[in-house]
Amino acid sequence: MAAARTGAERYLQDRRADPEYERAYDAARRRIDQIDGIIRILDQRRCRLQLSKAELARRAGLRPEVIRRLFSAENPNPTLSTLVALAGALELEMTAAPFETSRAS
Repeated sequence: MAAARTGAERYLQDRRADPEYERAYDAARRRIDQIDGIIRILDQRRCRLQLSKAELARRAGLRPEVIRRLFSAENPNPTLSTLVALAGALELEMTAAPFETSRAS
């Protein structure tokens, strides 16, 4: 990690020195990165299909504001049901796969 420049960065750096905190931080970071990746894929597919957000909402059976929030929020936290509905409307299949690298339990 680069040298901390602000009080907040120093605080985080100090907290991350604790192995338990670091594990929790890494788990949260992975979860956020996975959600961001899924949202990015859905939005790219929407653009490729030239669908407006309103049309995607209609096809997925969701309210337009749900779609707008999902693609514009800084930290979206969609339900699995919402993601599956969007994937279906975009002719995508949702799957789960093991992590690419193995981690010790």
